[in-house]
Amino acid sequence: MTEVAATGAAADSPVNPSRASARLDHNDLPWPLRPWIMAAICAVAGLAMHLLTGHQSDPAYWRSAAAAFVVVATITFVLGVELRRWHWALGFALAWGAVMGLIAWQTAGYNIQGNLIEWPFWSGLVAVLVATPLFQTRRDVAPDWRFWKLWQMPHERLHSHAWTDAVIGAASLAFVGITFLLVVLIGQMFKLIGINLIFDLLNDEWFGWMLAGAAFGGAVGLLRERDRLVSTLQRLVMIVLAVLAPVLAVALVLFLLSLAGTGLQKLWDSGFSTAAVMMGVAAFAVLLANAVIGNGSEDRATNPMLRWAAPVLVVAVLPLAGIAYYSMHLRVIQYGWTPERIWGVIAAVIALAYGLAGVWAVVKERRDFDDMLRPLQQKLAIGLALLALFLALPILDFGAISTRDQLARLKSGATPVEKFDWAALAYDFGPSGRAALKELEKSPVKPRADAAKAALAAKNRWDLTGPEGPTMLKPFVERLRVIPADRPLPAEALDRVSGSYMCSRAKACVAVWLDDKRIGVLGQIAPGESLNFDFVTRNDAGQWVQGDWAKAAPAKKPPVDLSKARIEVENVQQRRVLVDGVQESGTFE
Repeated sequence: MTEVAATGAAADSPVNPSRASARLDHNDLPWPLRPWIMAAICAVAGLAMHLLTGHQSDPAYWRSAAAAFVVVATITFVLGVELRRWHWALGFALAWGAVMGLIAWQTAGYNIQGNLIEWPFWSGLVAVLVATPLFQTRRDVAPDWRFWKLWQMPHERLHSHAWTDAVIGAASLAFVGITFLLVVLIGQMFKLIGINLIFDLLNDEWFGWMLAGAAFGGAVGLLRERDRLVSTLQRLVMIVLAVLAPVLAVALVLFLLSLAGTGLQKLWDSGFSTAAVMMGVAAFAVLLANAVIGNGSEDRATNPMLRWAAPVLVVAVLPLAGIAYYSMHLRVIQYGWTPERIWGVIAAVIALAYGLAGVWAVVKERRDFDDMLRPLQQKLAIGLALLALFLALPILDFGAISTRDQLARLKSGATPVEKFDWAALAYDFGPSGRAALKELEKSPVKPRADAAKAALAAKNRWDLTGPEGPTMLKPFVERLRVIPADRPLPAEALDRVSGSYMCSRAKACVAVWLDDKRIGVLGQIAPGESLNFDFVTRNDAGQWVQGDWAKAAPAKKPPVDLSKARIEVENVQQRRVLVDGVQESGTFE
């Protein structure tokens, strides 16, 4: 079933026995220059990231796509490359970088905010993380590039690659933090004698990006060249984690038994996301169970307590996943579909699949369940990588699905207008949500039309969401009162007032002309709440800005001789804004 590693004359890199190696696999020759090469590659990638992300005034989507390509391709390459079949690693990294770049481009342009980090991007990252140890194992053992035979790979090596990548990645990130701390201390040391060069460099973003990249790449290179040591560290991490397995196993048994008596209602009443908590605990159970069973039969824990804890953890995943799925099911019935709930259901189904596989392995093999579970986990990992990649690509539009469902609930009356999440339709459901708002804007039902207009006119989602959930706001011109009423605000001043913290989320807003260059602005989130006050003024460049910029700077006082100075008492007339006779602004002029 399993293919053997390419060795001997057939290997890409035959071993020279005269050279001592600290490598775990003797088919991999020592590569002394690896740390320097990896540091240089990651430093160049860091500089590229600075050039791509340092343009706040020009947040083009192609920059997000290029940045995602650089990060994913670089990290995937430095983590997975070996001298043996290095061109495989290069092709693998470039391919995944291109895929993630396209996903980032699509994701950044999906919603108005242009956020790169959305659910499809996270799904793509999961696909990369799962695919990398699969690729490394295939590279080690395959006689050729036929990747469709992934299921025939030795699970011991796959399991080892997954753990080793995690340990090396975590240790390298820690090394980046230590490197920055050391550079800061060195900079402080030289600053004491008046040399500020290092501190000045740290304040330059390009240097920080390059330093982080070089530190990460160098650390990965050093650890890869000593993967025998990393293997020992990996085993140590697994031993430490395995110690926690009985603790979680006992807690899960008590928890599930308690649920049999209390029922599930207390979970719904807790105020926390039940599905998220259950899936988080299930993920921990899977992690600790794998720490106990190790990479292979000879690597499994021998302690009886740990041996009994592992099957308990594996079996407990199924009821936890079931509770998470049922929780998501109830949420969807109550409030309808949203992209987040669709992703939540998919995650719960994946957890159910792992739970079923675990229960099947325990029922069939009992205490030796891990011999069956490891191949099943390998197949699940391949399926997860393919599913995550499929979901990350712009094939299924979760926003369109959610829009149809939410509109059906609105039109049927299941969700009243005042409870409808207009912010989600405007900012979370993509083009379909915004198209639906434009249709609702023409609705003969006035409350729906007004809410749709307000959602389309909102500057950001927070203008439509209050502390207690979605809020209904009328169009801004209907919420604004100008004093005097016969003097309208200039277009630029109106735009500045509508986007200010005083009025953007206020149900009532008042603009008071104080003079030709200064407007006092009052806003109130809801009747009875405190008022917000500030100025909107026209500066010397003719632009309307927030703050009292029209107020002249105090004149410089001439020097005085108090023993001879003339002393007088003057009556000063001051101006201030009153609301129902109560002062709301400071005095001005």
